[in-house]
Amino acid sequence: MRQLFVFFFFVSHFLLAQSTYPKNLFRSPLDVPVYLSGTFGELRSNHFHSGIDIKTQQREGLPIYAIGDGYISRIKISPWGFGKAVYITHPNGNYTSVYAHLQKLNSELQEYIKKLQYEQKSYAVEIYPEATTFKVAKGTIIAYSGNSGSSGGPHLHFEIRDSSQRPINPLHFGIAVKDKIAPTVNALFGYTFDQKSHINQSNLPIRINLNEIKPNEFQADKVIASGKIGFGINTFDRQDGTYNKNGIYRVEMKVNDIPYFSYDLEKFSFTETRYINAHIDYNFYKTNKNRIQKIFKWPKNPLSIYRLTKNDGIIVLKEGENYDIEIKITDFAGNKSVIKIPVQGKNLEIKRPTDVLITDRFLRSSIDNIYELNKASIYFPAHTFYENFYIDLKDSDSLLQIHHHKIPVHKKYQIKMDISEYPEAEKNKLFVAHISEEGDLYYESTKRKGNQLIAKTRSLGNFKIAKDTTPPVVKSFNYKEGKWLSNYRYLKIRIYDDLSGIDTFKATLNNQWILMEYDPKTKLLVYDFEDLNFKETKHYLKLIVTDNVGNNTTFTSTFYKKK
Repeated sequence: MRQLFVFFFFVSHFLLAQSTYPKNLFRSPLDVPVYLSGTFGELRSNHFHSGIDIKTQQREGLPIYAIGDGYISRIKISPWGFGKAVYITHPNGNYTSVYAHLQKLNSELQEYIKKLQYEQKSYAVEIYPEATTFKVAKGTIIAYSGNSGSSGGPHLHFEIRDSSQRPINPLHFGIAVKDKIAPTVNALFGYTFDQKSHINQSNLPIRINLNEIKPNEFQADKVIASGKIGFGINTFDRQDGTYNKNGIYRVEMKVNDIPYFSYDLEKFSFTETRYINAHIDYNFYKTNKNRIQKIFKWPKNPLSIYRLTKNDGIIVLKEGENYDIEIKITDFAGNKSVIKIPVQGKNLEIKRPTDVLITDRFLRSSIDNIYELNKASIYFPAHTFYENFYIDLKDSDSLLQIHHHKIPVHKKYQIKMDISEYPEAEKNKLFVAHISEEGDLYYESTKRKGNQLIAKTRSLGNFKIAKDTTPPVVKSFNYKEGKWLSNYRYLKIRIYDDLSGIDTFKATLNNQWILMEYDPKTKLLVYDFEDLNFKETKHYLKLIVTDNVGNNTTFTSTFYKKK
């Protein structure tokens, strides 16, 4: 009877999730057919994807429409992240829609924002207008599609959030996406949870061979295992008419036909999104650049995507018993792929044991951990990591080693490095640099306090004190010094810094501050000549660009243009 209750609870939750969102309240944000380059909840670096990425036919400038009545409640302009983004709160505050990576806003909003940028003398601005300032009706053009911010190509990033600003899968609201293609299964992995457990005589994570016995149904080779085990999958989904490897929607696991573990990407909270690194096999990802989704969870993983979690998905095998494991992977349209795994409980000799690193420093993740080294100190706040482990720290004259990059870091921790032995004239040009696996140096946000450099980071691995005495490079991009630019709409300048990176820039034209739009992807600053009226025909541009340790370059230029 209890098994039937669990089953019906599972089914009823699924049906409820499918029916609680209005299907006809909103329209599509675009007038083109919806093809997705990214799905909701897709696995991304350190986060779940919080919306859907809608293709814009590989171009910019398509009209973006308000999906429903409401008012514009937030506008954010930034060189990073969402780039140019508009937020609309819909009646009663139940939902907020988000439109990101825009090329530009509609004329009314564009004029309002540009005025604010000139008042604040900043390209990056953020405002929260009152409900009566910018009312919109369903179908109002609010902006045009683009590629701004941290976008990898022209598209619209679109979200729907609830009243608590938790993103919801927008496809629940009736947005039509053609999809008759079942998820693709790339690999199945097995995991053990203590030193005594094994899968096929391995205490290490192990790949299990799969055979496709019919379309979208896979049979795993027989598994002989003992103790506590779990499984993980590498999978992706495609929709009709696209080749993008997108995320799946739901995973369910049964043990001997009894629902045992499941999760789905209906919605989540931004406060939990970084726990994606506990949801995937992070070690495998850092080593192989592919993500294995665990079909189990650690006790300290609070992700709300999990639905049925019997024993946290960990299967405890009994000697001599056989188990039929079924894993079903489903996309939003209901297409599914199934993996069947026969398991025999049998204790065998472990031939591939786990190699446990033992050091003289044992880190307990639930408390603060402070380590004083030769010329450095490290402070890990409580819950920086997901589990306890022996941490490997080394501090030499030229290198600080903080464990290795295959352990996920949830919260920022602090590094202090001593610079008392450096000449006083150099100290303001020093910073804490993270050394990549390829040997490249990356600037960590660094402050100086006396003879200490202080940095906060979420990276592990090797660090060093680096010096940057080279100012940024500034070059004209689309014009030549002293030329007439009468037919030019835009003035473009390229800026870049090869070490500590660009921090600030300030541009004036004829001694008046001007707005230059910064795109870090192209390293371009762009000025729109339509912004200001000039009586002069000869113009003097002055641009000061400063890097993260204070080196600056002053670029001056003269050109001619009539208004």
